[in-house]
Amino acid sequence: MIANRISIFFAAVTIIATGIAGLSLLEKDPAIGFLSGALTLGGGILICGLFTLKMPWHGIAGAGVLALLGLCRGIMNLPDLPAYLSGVCERGNAPVLELAVTLICAILLIRMLRALSVERTRRMLAED
Repeated sequence: MIANRISIFFAAVTIIATGIAGLSLLEKDPAIGFLSGALTLGGGILICGLFTLKMPWHGIAGAGVLALLGLCRGIMNLPDLPAYLSGVCERGNAPVLELAVTLICAILLIRMLRALSVERTRRMLAED
């Protein structure tokens, strides 16, 4: 349980830090948009982490849902990554930052699904 809570808080802080890093790596208007999105997603995950203090499974489920939303949004941004890697930098470093947030969300989603699956198995075995 503690490892799940730590991973939720770590993901939230990392996403928020990525948004702050975007301020210095991107142009002004895209940087503000990226920071706004990072603060929204990271803040939501942080709130879910706080929920785990009193209601652990509600916070874990909420973090999983937010990680799924972040992953889906990140997948929609991935088509810009090959152009960035080939040297065409229309949006600056934004594709790399978006990839980082996508990977963080994917890892968090997998951890939350694993935690919920383990708890479900534990409860099923406890009934028998």
